[in-house]
Amino acid sequence: MSTSPPSTTPLPNPVRPPTPRPGPAPRQRRERRVGRPGHGAFGYAFLAPFLVVFVIGIIAPLGYAAYLSLFQDRLVGGTVFVGLENYRRALTDDLVRAGLGRVLLFLVVQVPVMLLLALVAALALDSGRLRWTGLFRIGIFVPYAVPAVVASLMWGYLYGDRFGLVGQIGEVLGTDVPDLLGSSWMLASIGNIVTWEYVGYNMLILYAALRTVPQELYEAAEVDGAGEFRKAWSIKLPALRPALVLATVFSIIGTFQLFNEPNVMQSLSPGVISTSYTPNMYAYNLAFNGQQFNYSAAVAVVLGGVTALAAYAVQIRSMRKGQGQ
Repeated sequence: MSTSPPSTTPLPNPVRPPTPRPGPAPRQRRERRVGRPGHGAFGYAFLAPFLVVFVIGIIAPLGYAAYLSLFQDRLVGGTVFVGLENYRRALTDDLVRAGLGRVLLFLVVQVPVMLLLALVAALALDSGRLRWTGLFRIGIFVPYAVPAVVASLMWGYLYGDRFGLVGQIGEVLGTDVPDLLGSSWMLASIGNIVTWEYVGYNMLILYAALRTVPQELYEAAEVDGAGEFRKAWSIKLPALRPALVLATVFSIIGTFQLFNEPNVMQSLSPGVISTSYTPNMYAYNLAFNGQQFNYSAAVAVVLGGVTALAAYAVQIRSMRKGQGQ
């Protein structure tokens, strides 16, 4: 009797229940962040000193000047409201136009020369090839520490053709020297004083910007075989663009506010520098010598508007140039 072999038919796999897919996680309640009590008050407390100084030193004088510019002090009727009459008069005043033209010429010539000298000095300091860089940096910056009145008096006496260094040089050489206090040279002489004063200030702005450039960029440029000139052109100058814009804006504001230097030089050459040599001098003399406070305020507001427009134009131009690259 033969025994049949066991059946080798595989048993069917047990059916596993489908694995449930993970559903969306239950929403967690968002906890509202509740700031510490008085957290915002501390921020306003730190900001308050600046706001107080800003309102007292900037907003209040500007508002008061704008308010004064809307009135006129007349012999009959006293102080009366005239609206924009003072502004119409200022925009058509030949003395205001002449002063603005003078400072615009000063801006076009003096500011580029000053910034170029500051740029060269900053690049020389950053090159690391100068000896006694600390002494060099302080020597260029020291004129900025000299008050503008003192600097103008010092340079004014140096310019003198009879009593100053220029006159002595002419006597030694036996030749006539240009009259640096004359009408033809006066604006250039003032420009020399301002350049001497502010080259060091602008140099520090540019030098500080150069110190923020990562050293890795210079090392990569050296690996590619770039020399000092190539590194300055391709790395340093693009990095200096924001600092140059800042220095240019400061220089524009200072140019339109030109007052101390020509006001001091007026005592040395009264026939050349008049009371309206610059718009700032004109506004000052209208207020304190002519007692025309309302019209002086209008001239000051117009000058401030021109200054703001010029500074804003430089910023917009630099932003568009940066975006174009």
